[in-house]
Amino acid sequence: MKLRKITICLIVPLLFASGVFAQQKSQKISGELIIFHAGSLSMPMKEVASAFNKLYPDVKIFMEAAGSVASARKITDLDRPCDILASADYAVIDNMLIPKYADWNIRFVSNELSIVYNEKSRYASEINNKNWIDILMKPDVAFGRADPNADPCGYRTVLSLQLAEKYYRKPGLAQRIMNKDRNYMRPKEVDLLPLIESESIDYIFIYRSVAIQHKLKYLVLPDEVNLKDPAFATQYAAVSTEINGKGPGQKEVVKGEPMIYGVTILRDAPNKAAATAFLKFLLTKNQGMAIMERNGQPSVLPLPTQNWDKLPDALKPFARKQ
Repeated sequence: MKLRKITICLIVPLLFASGVFAQQKSQKISGELIIFHAGSLSMPMKEVASAFNKLYPDVKIFMEAAGSVASARKITDLDRPCDILASADYAVIDNMLIPKYADWNIRFVSNELSIVYNEKSRYASEINNKNWIDILMKPDVAFGRADPNADPCGYRTVLSLQLAEKYYRKPGLAQRIMNKDRNYMRPKEVDLLPLIESESIDYIFIYRSVAIQHKLKYLVLPDEVNLKDPAFATQYAAVSTEINGKGPGQKEVVKGEPMIYGVTILRDAPNKAAATAFLKFLLTKNQGMAIMERNGQPSVLPLPTQNWDKLPDALKPFARKQ
């Protein structure tokens, strides 16, 4: 009888252990993970991917940075396989991917527009949030901005300039600035960095987070202008601009609103298990979101999202029903 008890005591833990092992094995995350993301997410996403791979070393992550609109068009126009799309403007997902290519959208971090420069930029010691317009318009000063038809930073720059026209009471200001230095427009905001680092231009309109990540000087614009503060949402919404729409010859109107990034898993994602695990890591406060915060992109979680019921169960804590 005593021997039988000992045998049972030994077998039960072994059975339990084997069951746990089998469960862990069935939940093993591996394979390729394809992520398209906004250029302004390049540095934090690399950090997030590196930290994620410490937990899931069998996942091989492929990331492509581009303007958010251009990233969405890789899916809608080029039929490129993709697991996750992270956009600098959550509306890109809502307008271009839902409902045909994705079911839901989690809004996760914010940002603000700023004017970035370095110590060798002309008038760097003089520029402030009262005289920046006059300095940018000087003949010997060159500045760059992103393409509004390819990148949210591009159309947000246009919207901010329209807000500046109202705020500083300078009729025609936005168009005058947009007509200057058009040859320094680039497909996405991070494409402007080499121009300023090589001293080819003096200033760029870019997200504050990018300035922080690259340790560049930046001018903080008034909240009435920088598209940062939800308290000015009504004021932001009073300006708008047109960009290229989904199809050839189509146009889409973009209104001003506070900057909020969005992320989704594509309906036909090749590796949904790895994509879900990655987003759970990205959106968890002491994991991916700590990295995002450190890179100048504060969390806005959880915000209401359409089709909350279609979210994977693991991601529902990071959003709320509308």
